[in-house]
Amino acid sequence: MTTTLLIIYALCALSLGLYTAGQAILLWRYWRTRHAAVKAASLTAFPRVTVQLPLYNEYHVAGRLINAVAALEYPRDRLLIQILDDSDDRTVQLVRRKLDELAARGLVAQHIRRDERIGYKAGALQHGLKYCEGEFIAIFDADFIPPPDFLRRTLPYLLGDSSIGIVQSRWGHLNAGDNSLTRAQRLSIDTHFVVEQAARNRSGWLIPFNGTGGVWRRRCIEAAGGWSADTLTEDLDLSYRAQMAGWTSLFLPDVEVPGEIPPQLAAYKQQQTRWAIGNTQCLIKLARRILGARLSVSQKIMAIQHLCQYLPQPLMLLMLLLTPPLLQADALTGLPLAPLGLLSLVSPLMYAASQIRLYKDWLRGMKAFPALLCIGTGMAVSNSLAVLAALVGIKTGFRRTPKFGRDWARSSYALSADISVWLELTLAIYALWAAALAWDLQRELSLYLLIFAVSFASVAALNLRESLILWRRRLNASRDNESGAALPLHR
Repeated sequence: MTTTLLIIYALCALSLGLYTAGQAILLWRYWRTRHAAVKAASLTAFPRVTVQLPLYNEYHVAGRLINAVAALEYPRDRLLIQILDDSDDRTVQLVRRKLDELAARGLVAQHIRRDERIGYKAGALQHGLKYCEGEFIAIFDADFIPPPDFLRRTLPYLLGDSSIGIVQSRWGHLNAGDNSLTRAQRLSIDTHFVVEQAARNRSGWLIPFNGTGGVWRRRCIEAAGGWSADTLTEDLDLSYRAQMAGWTSLFLPDVEVPGEIPPQLAAYKQQQTRWAIGNTQCLIKLARRILGARLSVSQKIMAIQHLCQYLPQPLMLLMLLLTPPLLQADALTGLPLAPLGLLSLVSPLMYAASQIRLYKDWLRGMKAFPALLCIGTGMAVSNSLAVLAALVGIKTGFRRTPKFGRDWARSSYALSADISVWLELTLAIYALWAAALAWDLQRELSLYLLIFAVSFASVAALNLRESLILWRRRLNASRDNESGAALPLHR
């Protein structure tokens, strides 16, 4: 039995090492190409463009987005604003008011509503294609604010090269300084775009469309088979299918579109759960096609490596669970884990590279690394459950990431902790016990295990704290409403 557990442990360690080696390759390619830049181009023609805004219950941010799109520096007679509104709350009335404002400013906008929310965001985007005008389609999620010159800076590349099907911008941040959670997310998002996306694009490897802040060529969408709702990451799915069909994708790191970062842990967990499920679904759906596609060996390897990005978390969790019995059996002594320790330096180096590229005071951004390490490790439970659900084929609905625009605790969209918080607390105790065992039996593993204990406990504690804040505010609001109803109506 011990031998079997040791083999499983070693295979997990090997898999983690291979994935991290892929990250090291990305870091190396980024460093080699860090001075490369996409030559700026000027817009000399103004083709018809449709701007699609998929919305679902986005009352706090929908008006802000529509105002930003209305401010785009583009001829109004060449622009169609398409509001794909599946909302079932007061967002609908807000959008109708904004439509009147757009019409008064001479802008053409469509308020497209479906009888049934079939296919979620993918279904809305595909439905909107029926009413699009022109060859180019820009897409913005509700929590993003495109800069006025966005189309002027992105369209020239599509007009200058007919093989380009997608142009993707870099995400910026509207509320990075809200709290330690948003600062940690900023560090993670910056690294994805500045290092990973840039390295993949400059190396000729496949890159994902990130769902917002980009422009598509309509023929590219149609040639690749259109938007599909059979995964929860329709953006990743379609962009990979398009590139396998021969279209190219261009990443513009200097074009920044700022967006709202989830300021609430429960909202962030819901976002990551959806991405973990969708990413794994795309791995299952696309892996065989990628291996059989007309791509180079490096393109295939790095595409598969990217689609595996959520698998390390269940592997780490399994290693944690196996550590105490293997320690007690004295089976880990002599196991060559030093390479994993060396590879663990890759992530902080990637984070540092992104901050150096973007900010003069880059050390200030790196202060969020401990929080990112803690949150990322602590969310291994919810993300692992999501990956397992995808692997066994459990179908889940598209659970949107709530956007708040301001104080999340006062919003009806705010989320309470789910059952995973109790699993996190249980694993925090388990990891602490494992660390105590390691201190006596194999001391070099103690710090590694303590990181798990602290991370699980911290994420659970923050989740419970948020739930308590929500409970108190909603209780006070309920009391205020009751007392207000009882007041006599006189001056």
